[in-house]
Amino acid sequence: MTASYDVIIIGSGAGGGTLARHLAPSGKKILVLERGDYLPREPENWDASAVFIDNRYVSKDTWYDKTGRGFQPGVHYYVGGATKMYGAALYRLRKEDFGELQHYDGLSPAWPVSYDEFEPYYSQAEQLYQVHGARGEDPTEPPASAPYPFPAVSHEPRIQKLADDLARAGYHPFHSPCGIMLNEANRPYSACVRCMDCDGFPCLVHAKSDAEVLGIRPALAHPNVTLLTNSQVLKLETNASGTAVTNVLVSRGGNTESFSASIVVVSCGAANSARLLLMSANDKHPHGLANGSDQVGRHYMFHNSQAVLAISKEPNPTKYQKTLGLNDFYFGMPGFEFPMGNIQMVGKSQGPMYRGEKPIETILAPTWTLDEIALHAVDFWLSTEDLPRPENRVTVNSQGSIKLNYTPSNQVPKQKLFEKLKSMLNQLDMHEHLIPRNLYMKNEIDLGGVAHQAGTCRFGDDPQTSVLDRNCKAHELDNLYVVDTSFFPSIGAVNPALTAMANALRVGDHLLQRLT
Repeated sequence: MTASYDVIIIGSGAGGGTLARHLAPSGKKILVLERGDYLPREPENWDASAVFIDNRYVSKDTWYDKTGRGFQPGVHYYVGGATKMYGAALYRLRKEDFGELQHYDGLSPAWPVSYDEFEPYYSQAEQLYQVHGARGEDPTEPPASAPYPFPAVSHEPRIQKLADDLARAGYHPFHSPCGIMLNEANRPYSACVRCMDCDGFPCLVHAKSDAEVLGIRPALAHPNVTLLTNSQVLKLETNASGTAVTNVLVSRGGNTESFSASIVVVSCGAANSARLLLMSANDKHPHGLANGSDQVGRHYMFHNSQAVLAISKEPNPTKYQKTLGLNDFYFGMPGFEFPMGNIQMVGKSQGPMYRGEKPIETILAPTWTLDEIALHAVDFWLSTEDLPRPENRVTVNSQGSIKLNYTPSNQVPKQKLFEKLKSMLNQLDMHEHLIPRNLYMKNEIDLGGVAHQAGTCRFGDDPQTSVLDRNCKAHELDNLYVVDTSFFPSIGAVNPALTAMANALRVGDHLLQRLT
């Protein structure tokens, strides 16, 4: 027997969790299907050894590269999706990112909607996820219709000194927009006491603005919303004409169950959403659902990212480091007129992380030496835009596992950004070295680090070059939507989470009109 709903949402992360909360007050019957369970609240949440050496919260999935070599992707299947482990840096794309941009390696395409159309939803998402920030500090900042709902998170002393040194050198450091629930005001669940940096860690006290705490839990306060955990969707079935999804087949508790809905929303993450559509091939859609144009899985992007640390000449006892950003080189610099990207802080180093990231190199190192390095480390995250290439794609092998065929792009701007930061160290009271950090637990960031994955079901007005229309509905099916970072035509150079949240609100308004 097939249970019936008005809306089925597959996935509970930045897209699915936000959409569930937005639709919940409608009274419509909503089912959220989550592949994982609730992430347990336990002491290991804040244990660097458990997180970075034991990979306690990383999926046991094996994905494959273009040569067939298996690797463990940095993915997390829990209620709240990838936001359970993200650093809660909630940036808007720049206004220029919505238009066509010339990069060193080619063009970044324009979006089918403008920044001005998107902007109100950015403001709503910032309210919903309680973003702390300060308008007017970042010279690349796009226009905003509302202030941040909360003031910027203050820098701790060593990061404040870094900000002062940058400003003194003529740069424009700004307070990074942070999605955390500080304890200076009442919060619905709990409050952050800034006892540690939560980047890469789950938050034991539920003070991180993630999609479980601020999306799914408020949605479940409405009796019309149901969440089923440990429920992996196997396939989407369509009607005989192939024009609509009729059944969602789910593996749950060792059994296969079937659910139906007027509207089905896929929000599994860019790689897994593409996988689900490809695995749902049938006679009317022989190459996968919504894939008549052969675009599903193509244009995979996930940022050209570098995690590096500098060694401060004075200790850096900072607890919460992700409060500073720098976009002076986002669109290039004198002598290099192509976009380079964003510099921000990443979660503060701890000694055990190095053993997880570099197990061979650190095997003989005494713990006290690693702790001493961590004490003086100032950690940076550099992001350069990854261009959408059709040959960079997700496919599915004969066992149903994800295969990533990927070749990097825009490597020269990535190197320029690294070299520019390195050239600034003397002005920042740091030693003249940048040490690579690997945040993805024994995997190289250029493949295993899939936290910023995007682009596999791009939206657009032309069904021949896109999978979704501007409302994120599949061109080829009447009731199938994709609401995660799959829809991105380009990725910009800042964290994609807020854009996914804002888009879920935008699509949610469209769905509310359709449902009524």
